[in-house]
Amino acid sequence: MTKTGPIPAALVSLDALERAGLADPADRSTLEAVAEEFRVRISPAMAAVGSAGVRAQFVPDVRELRVVPEELADPIGDGAHSPVAGLTHRYSDRAILHATQTCEVYCRFCFRRETVGETGHLAEAEFGRVLEYLRSTPAVREVIFTGGDPLVLSARRLASMLDRLEGLGTLEVLRFHTRVPVVAPEKVTEALVAVLDRALPVWLVIHTNHPDEITPGAAAALRRLSRAGVPLLSQTVLLKGVNADVDTLEALFRALIRNRVKPYYLHHPDLAKGTGHFRVTLEEGQAIVAALRGRLTGIAQPVYVLDIPGGHGKVPVGPGYLRRAQEHWIVTDPQGCDHVYRDL
Repeated sequence: MTKTGPIPAALVSLDALERAGLADPADRSTLEAVAEEFRVRISPAMAAVGSAGVRAQFVPDVRELRVVPEELADPIGDGAHSPVAGLTHRYSDRAILHATQTCEVYCRFCFRRETVGETGHLAEAEFGRVLEYLRSTPAVREVIFTGGDPLVLSARRLASMLDRLEGLGTLEVLRFHTRVPVVAPEKVTEALVAVLDRALPVWLVIHTNHPDEITPGAAAALRRLSRAGVPLLSQTVLLKGVNADVDTLEALFRALIRNRVKPYYLHHPDLAKGTGHFRVTLEEGQAIVAALRGRLTGIAQPVYVLDIPGGHGKVPVGPGYLRRAQEHWIVTDPQGCDHVYRDL
């Protein structure tokens, strides 16, 4: 990749946000309390995007200090399913590898927001214990790199980790969950792409929530990955004030399929601490997804899922198109009309 100039530094303080015009100095005293509780980091690519739907994801908000009893420090139960440091094994055939706790951006709604930025990268000794666990647990066929964001690691470090995972001989696929191709596309270098292009299939799931995140730089990074044969999926969090409307999500999913990314998951927001201002109800989410069904091609339709608090896994949450009526079914079509269907 040819650089056209120096990459500006990420914004990691309230001073930097104010200088960039992203925070009002009049709010300084309240935002300092937020920044003490939850870290601040905005990549140059995202700081340059002017839309409210993008900035709301990264700029601190005093509403983050409003924590209700139902909100949890570990809403999806990572800790309850961690056999060794750095690994979550919730499903029998796949495990999550927390390769780092660092990200290029710190999302204000993140379900790991109290740990990101705390401990840095997974230590070599800890990764060794992860390998030992996987070697003794051949039922695990897939390892999912997450964090933090695993693509903040150097190409050399990732190559070393992938080589050793591939050497176990028991894995069928590796998966990365990342925001980097969108929020820091300059980091999708030829060296990184070469590391991901290997015999053991590597899939990338791109986290993106708003169509304005798909900048020309992001589109170029996604094309570099797709040219290398890396399958691309996306995950999106349904967020009030960002994308919780049919038009915004339609624009996002259309932008993704134009860039060879298959929308995979639409997440109902987790019960992370201080995120109530982002949260929609399940009923609202189901109505939005139902409306999308009538407007978008099937390849642009993600699965709307809820991660059950406590580590009990993800489940699709609708909307429902079938209901039982005596000896037949009532089926609702994308336009909201009902039809009778009988099992033979």
